[in-house]
Amino acid sequence: MRVPSETVDAFHRGRFHLIQPLGQGHRSGMDAMLLASLVSSERPCRVADLGAGAGAAGIAVASRIDTAEVLLVERSPVMADFARRSLALPENAGFAARVAVLEADVALHGKARVAAGLVDDCFDHVIMNPPFNDAADRRTPDGLRAEAHSMSDDLFEAWIKTAGAIMKPGGQLSLIARPESIAEIIAACGRRFGGIEITPLLPRAGENAVRILVTAIKQSRKRLVLRAPLVMHGEGSHRFSPEVDDLNNGRAAYGRR
Repeated sequence: MRVPSETVDAFHRGRFHLIQPLGQGHRSGMDAMLLASLVSSERPCRVADLGAGAGAAGIAVASRIDTAEVLLVERSPVMADFARRSLALPENAGFAARVAVLEADVALHGKARVAAGLVDDCFDHVIMNPPFNDAADRRTPDGLRAEAHSMSDDLFEAWIKTAGAIMKPGGQLSLIARPESIAEIIAACGRRFGGIEITPLLPRAGENAVRILVTAIKQSRKRLVLRAPLVMHGEGSHRFSPEVDDLNNGRAAYGRR
């Protein structure tokens, strides 16, 4: 297979670097950084990044939290190789030993999931940025990008079921998704997760949400909370708001209430 063209991109104002495909496959950006910001811990913690792609979100967690051990779970050998090569960059030497890559399908369950390396009750945090396009939508001719962006039926059910299995009781699920997925996410959490907190992400005040940030706690019985929205830009400006800029660049975490 011909090796795709690629770039080496700096995140968190140069605190870590990522090798990403150019012209094919999924390229990470703000979504991954906001997802990473949902992880907050003052104690040593284990974090699984499901469907990690090149590893942007999970690596961002390891870069920001010195006591975090991160497992990047990705089924595509091509994207998993990007993650491994990123970890080998000298710019990432400060945390690379705390990050591992596992090639596995997040949708596996039962003995097949355990055999693939995703064992029960192991992680304090599970993060995910699932594919967001309906499979019936127009598909890109780029096979890697199509795989990364197209969801299958019951995707949230399968991924959140895996998250619930591999997470310790009291652990936190964090994900970023499109607003139209909100009902599926809540249904998939079911009895596995409670204390759901949902934050709409708005381009500007008064505009419709383009993403939602969701966190939930395994086995919690607390009620759902709809939090005040995060607004990315001021009126007439393309600059990020100070709060969003801090989250995007790893200077702050978006903690639960």
